Amino acid sequence: MERRLLLVFALTFLVIVLFQPIIKKYLPQPSTPAQQPQSQPQTAPPAAINQTQPAQPVVPALNAGATKQAASESETVVENDLYRITFTNHGAQVKSWILKKFTDDKEQPLDLVNTFAAEKYGYPLSLWTYDEAQRGKLNSAMYVVSSDRGMTVTHLGSARVNAPASITFEYADGDLAVRKSFSFDHTYVVRLETSVVSRGSQVAAYPAWPAGFGDESTLSSYAASQIDYQYNNNTERLAIKKISGGNTLHIPFNWAGVTDQYFAAVFLPDDSQNSALVTLRNPLNVPKNPKNPNPQDTAPVDVLGAAVGNPKGPTVARMYVGPKALATLESVPVPTIVGADPDLRGLINFGFWGVIARPLFIWLRWIEGIVGNWGWAICLQTLIINLALMPLRISSMKSALKMQKIQPQMNSIKEKYKKYGMRDPRRQEMNTEIGELMKQEGVSPVGGCLPLAIQMPFLIAYYSMLGSALDLRHASWLWIHDLSSPDPWHILPIGIFITMLITQRMTPQAGMDPSQQKMMNVMMPVMMGFLSWNFASGLCLYWSEGNLIAIAQQAVMNRTSLGREMREMAAKRARKKEK
Repeated sequence: MERRLLLVFALTFLVIVLFQPIIKKYLPQPSTPAQQPQSQPQTAPPAAINQTQPAQPVVPALNAGATKQAASESETVVENDLYRITFTNHGAQVKSWILKKFTDDKEQPLDLVNTFAAEKYGYPLSLWTYDEAQRGKLNSAMYVVSSDRGMTVTHLGSARVNAPASITFEYADGDLAVRKSFSFDHTYVVRLETSVVSRGSQVAAYPAWPAGFGDESTLSSYAASQIDYQYNNNTERLAIKKISGGNTLHIPFNWAGVTDQYFAAVFLPDDSQNSALVTLRNPLNVPKNPKNPNPQDTAPVDVLGAAVGNPKGPTVARMYVGPKALATLESVPVPTIVGADPDLRGLINFGFWGVIARPLFIWLRWIEGIVGNWGWAICLQTLIINLALMPLRISSMKSALKMQKIQPQMNSIKEKYKKYGMRDPRRQEMNTEIGELMKQEGVSPVGGCLPLAIQMPFLIAYYSMLGSALDLRHASWLWIHDLSSPDPWHILPIGIFITMLITQRMTPQAGMDPSQQKMMNVMMPVMMGFLSWNFASGLCLYWSEGNLIAIAQQAVMNRTSLGREMREMAAKRARKKEK
């Protein structure tokens, strides 16, 4: 078993290496080398500069000598079929960004603004500058708000605007002039234009999403946060431990922003060659149990944010704030991308085996469209996958049987050369004799492991796919209310333990020492059950059903002549060991 495990790892590495020429041949390659993040500005390659003509800023700089301020705080609500955004003129920033088609863990409309973190570190669409005092003034001033479509005042005193529309916030005093304009349509994309002038000079002031997301309610959800950016076909994902708060990356990128497992807030600058990304990271204490929060029982986490803008003048960009749903992301055009799909699909991280995981998800979504439930779709897809892999299981079993038949002869050869040391040249003769024996009997040394190696990329891709599928979030199935969260009653992890225990006992293991076999029959299911205890329910459903199918397949195979022969060999070996 140890040798087989080593062979599985070696063969998996070999498969990865062999796939590289295929990937290079059939997947798009970068037209220019991807540049590494640096703290100082870089000069983009000439080819990259010519890829697209940067848009000229259209935000006029206000006259710094003017005065324009609001007398009191007011709110403006912008709404379409997908979201309801509440702006405040106090800082011209967002207090609430509700996605209408999603709910939080309390079944309330999902607000992407992390209120607790935002109160401490800043609200979305605030402005980030290198001067902390200036930053505070920009985000606390009282702006004058106007709209191109007119605003309806509600009975609560706030104004309401229905998209498509544009709203503008302006502020000016004796030294400072600021203008922020936002345009909305029927999608998750918002167009923004900002300009800050201080004493007649442009200030590098970047629109920001400073402090995480509102769906981050558990410690694990904060840990899933990261900062992503893409330049052509190169996508970088910066985990928390790699992010330094306040660090500036002067690199060409098509989009950049902060993401978590299911949602994203990314900026798409019109001038992708002359934009900067500021990474934000701040500490926060959150309740360990969000369902029953206790101020005395908290744990430290980090909240991430990002600010993107033009360091030389006004910023003109689009901003996507919404779900990491594949169909939605593919509908957002990013014309500056060259050599890769010109949209936002790069936000979804299907992992190294994305070439397999993405088709699997599209197939699963198609099945769900037929059966009408994601849980039953996983069940049906798991059944089809396991039936398709059944020939590999039979092939592995046949190869193991052939190997066990020649095991006594192999042991005799090893015994003959046992007296020679590992570095003795005569040990090579032993390997030659064993190789000749296997060739003579038609046994492949990797026959039992190759089927497993073929399955591994497929299984890893499925694991990655289910972990990235937004559609499983709050999707119910039987007693489970959220297939993206752990089973509330832990029935599926217990099922994984029981089914693995049964499978281990049913599977003939003719070549394993009986005492070692007894230990593995218990330890392996216990370990797998422990690992799956807090896995997402969708993953546990796939795993436990696969084990049930394996039990049924093994029961049938044990009744074949091949299965009977393997069990007889195992029993014979056990009797010999007892003597």
